[in-house]
Amino acid sequence: MSETKLTGDAFELYCDVVGNPTPEIQWWYAEINRADSFKQLWDGARKRRVTINTAYGTNGVSVLGITRLTLEDSGTYECRASNDPRRNDLRQNPAITWIRAQATISVLQKPKINASDQTILSADTSSKPVTLQCNLTTAHTPHKESFWMKNGQEIPSTRTEQRSTAYRITKPRADDSGEYMCVYTFDMAPNANATIEVKAKPDITGHKRSENKNEGENATMYCKSVGYPHPTWTWRKVDGTSYMDIDNSTGRFFIMNRDNYTELNIVNLDINTDPGIYECNATNMIGNTAETTILRVRSHLAPLWPFLGVLAEIIILVVIIVVYEKRKRPDDIIDDDEPVGQMKTNSTNNHKDKNIRQRNTK
Repeated sequence: MSETKLTGDAFELYCDVVGNPTPEIQWWYAEINRADSFKQLWDGARKRRVTINTAYGTNGVSVLGITRLTLEDSGTYECRASNDPRRNDLRQNPAITWIRAQATISVLQKPKINASDQTILSADTSSKPVTLQCNLTTAHTPHKESFWMKNGQEIPSTRTEQRSTAYRITKPRADDSGEYMCVYTFDMAPNANATIEVKAKPDITGHKRSENKNEGENATMYCKSVGYPHPTWTWRKVDGTSYMDIDNSTGRFFIMNRDNYTELNIVNLDINTDPGIYECNATNMIGNTAETTILRVRSHLAPLWPFLGVLAEIIILVVIIVVYEKRKRPDDIIDDDEPVGQMKTNSTNNHKDKNIRQRNTK
């Protein structure tokens, strides 16, 4: 596809060829208005600004790339393919033995934009507003409008038709840091832009404060931060005043880092060596920040503790009942030697005894 580029930009052209046998692919170049004077391009040409990557299989695929474009890179680029055995015979007409596909690359002088220098946010300037400014000073064609972007995303409500544009950060914080870009659009030329870096030391905004696991299980701890540039993450275990650095060499510790996020995984937890305090540290050129996570590892018997507790309560209750029964007061126990009630008298016998005594008196 033909393209229009600006000086300093880059472009890539793709060529896919099908044939049997698989065709050979070459790249050629001709200056504008000199289509009859093609020259072959080689990988590493133009002070190593040219790269050519070609792969052959059932078909042939080749990619031509040129970086740091200059005005002299404008011209017609041609992909040639041929599987004719005579294709490299200089006595043959290339138009007969090679098929061709062309694309025109036009390189325009990049507009000049004066932009603010980089800004570093620090604790003593966090309350001071920060203003980023851009001014389009030179352009070969009239511009349409401009807008601001942060980390590749357009910032809403920043479009204007003025050549001079500004973006104000009222209360800058670490999460306001990043790569800002003022972009100018044109009718007859590609967009032009300038980049302003706003830097700040990392600020860890989220981390796992504690983790409770059983021995033999796996544990996961994480930290995430804001700040620019993206930090370098390190993990270590804190033991009093000493530290033990953690890496991926032990086979049980695995660290995964991704820009403003890091994650530490420990597999097959050991109840004797793994419990403790773990620290994640985020460091960039501005400063560093650290946070800690407490890892607790319980025994295999931990799930049985509630049952054992209930069982212990039952045993204690039974013991109390038995002791209580054995230590009752004597008054509460019936004496077997003491009569239960008043003994009944045999009235007949009494009368007999009385009669006998009366007869004897006579």
